[in-house]
Amino acid sequence: MTSARLLAALCSTAALAACATTPPAAPHDAFWQALSSHCGKAFAGRMVSDEAPDAEMRGAAMVMHVRECSAARIAVPFHVQRPDGSWDRSRTWLITRVGTLDNPGRGLRLKHDHRHEDGTSDALTLYGGDTAVPGTASVQEFPVDAESVALFRAQGRTVSVTNVWRVEVTPAGSAQPRFAYQLLRQLPNARNFRVEFDLTRPIPAPPAPWGTTDAYWPG
Repeated sequence: MTSARLLAALCSTAALAACATTPPAAPHDAFWQALSSHCGKAFAGRMVSDEAPDAEMRGAAMVMHVRECSAARIAVPFHVQRPDGSWDRSRTWLITRVGTLDNPGRGLRLKHDHRHEDGTSDALTLYGGDTAVPGTASVQEFPVDAESVALFRAQGRTVSVTNVWRVEVTPAGSAQPRFAYQLLRQLPNARNFRVEFDLTRPIPAPPAPWGTTDAYWPG
Protein backbone atom coordinates (compact mmCIF):
# COMPACT_ATOMS: atom_id res chain seq x y z
CA MET A 1 0.00 0.00 0.00
CA THR A 2 1.39 3.40 -0.94
CA SER A 3 1.97 6.08 1.65
CA ALA A 4 -0.93 8.09 0.25
CA ARG A 5 -3.31 5.16 0.50
CA LEU A 6 -2.10 4.28 4.00
CA LEU A 7 -2.62 7.86 5.13
CA ALA A 8 -6.11 7.88 3.63
CA ALA A 9 -6.97 4.61 5.39
CA LEU A 10 -5.72 5.91 8.72
CA CYS A 11 -7.70 9.13 8.32
CA SER A 12 -10.81 7.13 7.43
CA THR A 13 -10.37 4.93 10.50
CA ALA A 14 -9.89 7.97 12.72
CA ALA A 15 -13.01 9.56 11.29
CA LEU A 16 -15.06 6.45 11.98
CA ALA A 17 -13.73 6.30 15.54
CA ALA A 18 -14.67 9.92 16.06
CA CYS A 19 -18.17 9.25 14.76
CA ALA A 20 -18.51 6.24 17.06
CA THR A 21 -17.51 8.18 20.17
CA THR A 22 -20.47 8.65 22.48
CA PRO A 23 -21.07 12.37 23.09
CA PRO A 24 -21.13 13.49 26.72
CA ALA A 25 -24.54 13.50 28.36
CA ALA A 26 -26.36 16.82 28.48
CA PRO A 27 -26.16 18.43 31.95
CA HIS A 28 -29.75 17.60 32.88
CA ASP A 29 -29.27 13.98 31.81
CA ALA A 30 -25.92 13.67 33.60
CA PHE A 31 -27.48 15.10 36.77
CA TRP A 32 -30.34 12.62 36.50
CA GLN A 33 -27.89 9.75 36.08
CA ALA A 34 -25.85 10.93 39.07
CA LEU A 35 -28.89 10.99 41.34
CA SER A 36 -30.17 7.67 39.98
CA SER A 37 -26.82 6.05 40.79
CA HIS A 38 -27.81 6.25 44.47
CA CYS A 39 -31.24 4.71 43.98
CA GLY A 40 -32.46 2.59 46.88
CA LYS A 41 -29.90 3.96 49.31
CA ALA A 42 -30.32 6.22 52.33
CA PHE A 43 -27.77 8.62 53.83
CA ALA A 44 -27.40 10.67 56.99
CA GLY A 45 -26.91 14.42 56.85
CA ARG A 46 -27.15 17.67 58.72
CA MET A 47 -28.17 21.28 58.33
CA VAL A 48 -25.14 23.43 57.55
CA SER A 49 -26.91 26.80 57.35
CA ASP A 50 -27.72 28.72 60.52
CA GLU A 51 -30.78 30.94 60.37
CA ALA A 52 -33.35 31.72 63.05
CA PRO A 53 -36.37 30.21 61.23
CA ASP A 54 -34.62 26.83 61.24
CA ALA A 55 -33.55 26.83 64.89
CA GLU A 56 -35.51 23.68 65.67
CA MET A 57 -33.54 21.77 63.03
CA ARG A 58 -30.16 22.84 64.36
CA GLY A 59 -28.24 19.68 65.25
CA ALA A 60 -31.15 17.41 64.30
CA ALA A 61 -30.51 14.02 62.74
CA MET A 62 -31.52 13.96 59.08
CA VAL A 63 -31.87 11.24 56.47
CA MET A 64 -32.42 11.41 52.72
CA HIS A 65 -33.54 8.27 50.90
CA VAL A 66 -33.45 7.89 47.11
CA ARG A 67 -36.53 5.72 47.40
CA GLU A 68 -38.07 5.69 43.94
CA CYS A 69 -36.39 5.89 40.54
CA SER A 70 -37.98 5.58 37.12
CA ALA A 71 -37.32 7.00 33.68
CA ALA A 72 -39.62 9.92 34.48
CA ARG A 73 -39.40 10.54 38.22
CA ILE A 74 -37.06 10.29 41.20
CA ALA A 75 -38.56 10.55 44.70
CA VAL A 76 -36.32 11.46 47.64
CA PRO A 77 -38.02 11.48 51.07
CA PHE A 78 -36.36 13.81 53.59
CA HIS A 79 -36.70 12.70 57.23
CA VAL A 80 -35.94 14.99 60.18
CA GLN A 81 -35.75 13.93 63.82
CA ARG A 82 -37.78 16.09 66.19
CA PRO A 83 -36.53 17.34 69.56
CA ASP A 84 -38.60 14.63 71.32
CA GLY A 85 -36.84 11.89 69.35
CA SER A 86 -39.72 11.10 66.98
CA TRP A 87 -39.34 11.60 63.25
CA ASP A 88 -40.99 14.05 60.89
CA ARG A 89 -41.54 12.10 57.67
CA SER A 90 -43.70 14.73 55.96
CA ARG A 91 -41.34 15.83 53.18
CA THR A 92 -40.47 14.29 49.83
CA TRP A 93 -38.50 15.94 47.03
CA LEU A 94 -39.85 14.94 43.63
CA ILE A 95 -37.66 15.44 40.57
CA THR A 96 -39.24 14.80 37.17
CA ARG A 97 -38.31 15.32 33.55
CA VAL A 98 -39.96 18.11 31.57
CA GLY A 99 -39.45 19.52 28.09
CA THR A 100 -39.44 22.85 26.32
CA LEU A 101 -39.98 23.76 22.68
CA ASP A 102 -36.26 24.38 22.25
CA ASN A 103 -35.06 21.46 24.32
CA PRO A 104 -37.71 18.73 24.59
CA GLY A 105 -37.27 16.25 27.38
CA ARG A 106 -34.12 17.81 28.77
CA GLY A 107 -35.47 20.08 31.51
CA LEU A 108 -36.03 19.05 35.12
CA ARG A 109 -38.73 19.93 37.64
CA LEU A 110 -38.51 19.92 41.43
CA LYS A 111 -41.67 19.67 43.53
CA HIS A 112 -42.12 19.36 47.28
CA ASP A 113 -44.67 16.81 48.48
CA HIS A 114 -45.76 17.72 52.02
CA ARG A 115 -47.99 15.33 53.98
CA HIS A 116 -49.56 15.09 57.41
CA GLU A 117 -48.92 12.03 59.54
CA ASP A 118 -52.27 10.56 58.47
CA GLY A 119 -51.09 10.73 54.86
CA THR A 120 -53.27 13.62 53.73
CA SER A 121 -51.71 16.46 51.78
CA ASP A 122 -50.70 19.65 53.53
CA ALA A 123 -52.33 22.86 52.28
CA LEU A 124 -48.88 23.92 51.12
CA THR A 125 -47.69 21.11 48.88
CA LEU A 126 -46.42 20.32 45.38
CA TYR A 127 -44.72 23.68 45.02
CA GLY A 128 -41.41 24.12 43.23
CA GLY A 129 -40.16 25.04 39.79
CA ASP A 130 -38.42 24.03 36.57
CA THR A 131 -34.81 24.48 35.55
CA ALA A 132 -34.33 27.61 33.44
CA VAL A 133 -30.77 26.88 32.26
CA PRO A 134 -28.82 23.68 31.49
CA GLY A 135 -26.96 23.77 34.80
CA THR A 136 -24.20 21.21 35.27
CA ALA A 137 -23.91 17.48 35.82
CA SER A 138 -23.70 18.09 39.57
CA VAL A 139 -25.76 21.25 40.19
CA GLN A 140 -29.29 22.21 39.14
CA GLU A 141 -31.34 25.23 40.20
CA PHE A 142 -35.12 25.48 40.18
CA PRO A 143 -36.66 28.99 40.26
CA VAL A 144 -40.18 29.13 41.67
CA ASP A 145 -42.88 28.63 39.02
CA ALA A 146 -46.08 30.61 38.49
CA GLU A 147 -48.27 27.86 39.93
CA SER A 148 -46.26 27.88 43.14
CA VAL A 149 -46.30 31.69 43.37
CA ALA A 150 -50.10 31.56 43.21
CA LEU A 151 -50.15 28.86 45.90
CA PHE A 152 -47.84 30.86 48.17
CA ARG A 153 -49.98 33.98 47.79
CA ALA A 154 -53.17 32.02 48.49
CA GLN A 155 -51.62 30.56 51.66
CA GLY A 156 -50.25 33.88 52.90
CA ARG A 157 -46.63 32.95 52.20
CA THR A 158 -45.74 35.88 49.97
CA VAL A 159 -42.15 35.85 51.27
CA SER A 160 -41.66 32.67 49.23
CA VAL A 161 -42.55 34.07 45.81
CA THR A 162 -38.87 34.55 44.87
CA ASN A 163 -37.67 31.13 46.03
CA VAL A 164 -34.90 29.34 44.16
CA TRP A 165 -34.07 25.76 45.10
CA ARG A 166 -30.65 24.29 44.43
CA VAL A 167 -29.87 20.58 44.37
CA GLU A 168 -26.33 19.20 44.17
CA VAL A 169 -25.31 15.59 43.67
CA THR A 170 -22.27 13.62 42.58
CA PRO A 171 -22.50 10.05 41.29
CA ALA A 172 -21.72 6.90 43.19
CA GLY A 173 -18.04 6.10 42.90
CA SER A 174 -16.94 9.74 42.94
CA ALA A 175 -14.02 10.72 45.12
CA GLN A 176 -16.26 12.64 47.53
CA PRO A 177 -19.90 11.92 46.67
CA ARG A 178 -22.29 14.38 48.27
CA PHE A 179 -25.92 15.46 48.05
CA ALA A 180 -27.10 18.92 49.05
CA TYR A 181 -30.47 20.66 49.06
CA GLN A 182 -30.65 24.42 49.42
CA LEU A 183 -33.37 27.07 49.50
CA LEU A 184 -32.25 30.56 48.50
CA ARG A 185 -34.20 33.79 48.56
CA GLN A 186 -33.03 37.30 47.77
CA LEU A 187 -33.61 40.54 49.68
CA PRO A 188 -35.79 41.94 51.13
CA ASN A 189 -36.83 38.48 52.39
CA ALA A 190 -33.39 36.87 52.18
CA ARG A 191 -33.26 33.20 53.10
CA ASN A 192 -30.67 30.46 53.09
CA PHE A 193 -31.51 26.93 54.19
CA ARG A 194 -29.03 24.19 53.30
CA VAL A 195 -28.64 20.55 54.24
CA GLU A 196 -25.82 18.24 53.14
CA PHE A 197 -25.50 14.45 53.08
CA ASP A 198 -22.38 12.29 52.95
CA LEU A 199 -22.97 9.71 50.22
CA THR A 200 -19.93 7.60 51.10
CA ARG A 201 -21.72 5.77 53.93
CA PRO A 202 -25.18 4.35 53.20
CA ILE A 203 -27.37 3.68 56.23
CA PRO A 204 -30.40 1.41 56.67
CA ALA A 205 -33.42 2.70 54.78
CA PRO A 206 -35.90 4.60 56.97
CA PRO A 207 -39.63 3.85 57.16
CA ALA A 208 -41.75 5.07 54.28
CA PRO A 209 -42.65 8.77 54.22
CA TRP A 210 -46.12 9.70 55.34
CA GLY A 211 -48.77 9.14 52.70
CA THR A 212 -47.21 6.20 50.86
CA THR A 213 -50.42 4.16 50.99
CA ASP A 214 -52.55 6.46 48.85
CA ALA A 215 -52.88 6.56 45.08
CA TYR A 216 -50.09 9.10 44.66
CA TRP A 217 -47.48 6.58 45.76
CA PRO A 218 -47.19 3.13 44.21
CA GLY A 219 -46.80 1.17 47.40
